[in-house]
Amino acid sequence: MALNIPGLVSLSVFFTLTLATGIWASWKSRKDQQNRNPIEMAMVGGRNIHVFIGLFTATATWVGGAYINSTAEIVYLPSKGLLWVQAPVGFALSLVVGGFFFVNPMRSKNYVTVMDPLQETYGNMMGTLLFIPSLLGEVFWFAAILASLGATMRVILDIGGSLAITISACTVILYTLLGGLYSVAYTDVIQMVFITFSLWICIPFALVNSATESIYYTATHQFYQDPWIGKIEKQHLGRWLDDFFYLVLGSIPWQTYFQRVLSAASSGQARLISYLSGLGCFAMAIPSVLIGAVAASTDWNQTSYGLPSPFERGESAMILPLVLQHLCPAYISVTGLGAIAAAAMSSADSALLSTASMFAHNIYRKILRKKASETEVLWAMRTSMVLFGAGAAVLAFYSSSVYDLWFLSGELVYALLFPQLCCALFAPSTNTYGSAAGFLVGLLLRLLAGEPALSIPPVIHYPACSLLNGTYSQLFPFKTFTVLLTLGTILAVSHLAKALFQNNLLPRSWDVCNITGRTAILIPLQQVEKQEPVPTTAQEESHD
Repeated sequence: MALNIPGLVSLSVFFTLTLATGIWASWKSRKDQQNRNPIEMAMVGGRNIHVFIGLFTATATWVGGAYINSTAEIVYLPSKGLLWVQAPVGFALSLVVGGFFFVNPMRSKNYVTVMDPLQETYGNMMGTLLFIPSLLGEVFWFAAILASLGATMRVILDIGGSLAITISACTVILYTLLGGLYSVAYTDVIQMVFITFSLWICIPFALVNSATESIYYTATHQFYQDPWIGKIEKQHLGRWLDDFFYLVLGSIPWQTYFQRVLSAASSGQARLISYLSGLGCFAMAIPSVLIGAVAASTDWNQTSYGLPSPFERGESAMILPLVLQHLCPAYISVTGLGAIAAAAMSSADSALLSTASMFAHNIYRKILRKKASETEVLWAMRTSMVLFGAGAAVLAFYSSSVYDLWFLSGELVYALLFPQLCCALFAPSTNTYGSAAGFLVGLLLRLLAGEPALSIPPVIHYPACSLLNGTYSQLFPFKTFTVLLTLGTILAVSHLAKALFQNNLLPRSWDVCNITGRTAILIPLQQVEKQEPVPTTAQEESHD
């Protein structure tokens, strides 16, 4: 296959436009930075992001490369189909649930990161422990996005995947480094426009291609393969529900989400951004669904791709770019490359900024260097961006395992962080003992359930656990079960520990976390620099 020159030119134009937008946004952020906290500007846009920009950046965060590619892939797979496409509805409901229940508590206290309420309630050391699954999730997410983009460029442009990964990572790191949230938010607008325009302009050509049967007919009738509408077997219903709750609830405790809603000027605007971006996520899945349906309705022998089909060659994960390349005219398919690159970068920059923000604000400033100046914290944030971004790029070269690690770390965020965040916000009577016990229970239950993709056999065999082709499959909704047990453990152990110490059933000298005599007062970020060099919260004194 020869180098795809038009596609390379199209991609170069997109990268140049994105980088220019990011640089312009960084200049705008410096202009608006007067009389404002520079760290708050970098992390949450000075809490002054316009609703329109907020809507675009919140939607773009979830509509990433994995989102549009996996949606098309699942619709195309004969064993799955449309009924197994859970992400559009799951993410949409997640944003609605987040806006309805979580925005007000987070925004009213001027939190900066999702780790703030956890550190405020459970202390800095427990907050550091809870930072680990969040860090792993964001870094592996960034790496998986880069790996997906590299694989796509290798197939479509016939260039080295490592080259595409390196260029993408450098571009994202550069404009995020320069402008923080402002650069990420404004480049997301450009990226969303590219995704929408590029995918929709390709669909009519794919639908009317002579090799494609009517998708209305193939939705319910077997033609080239099983109907693409799909079906849910009774024995798989528990797993389907488990995955659905994982998407709805497990998508909430991520800094990428809260960074958007906390950047709004008010709680009302934050809720509006959350609700509307949910609708945006759902709408942006429609082109991918149609492309997956077209792929399932195509006689690939009549295309330049030939036989065997993508499914038989094991290239189902590349079905979206393959449809663009082989079912659309060349001058149309090159625009689709812009959509794929835009989708990848719109999520990659969010993951990078979120990780760096949590490290600089919650680890460096509150634990490692409590006396650090604003400039020092800002440089710590920038340095961590480079380190985390470079680390993710290196991981992306080993894409065969990065995806699996991302899925596992995402499930750990669901099992560990979601119950902790719920208790910190809605059950303030919980304490560090309950948090630590819940963390341990959640971690053990999730790891002992096994992970087939990483060849980790299950130690706990839940009901309906089956062995197929030498691999165990948990059909029981064990992820949600783990979340419920973790939540119950936090509540039960917290109240038990408090009762034991308050009733002198245990000596108060054993209360190493000082739950019987502490008060936690979180000082807003904008007031920290006005304080003398003392711990940010009273809780920090008792937990360090």
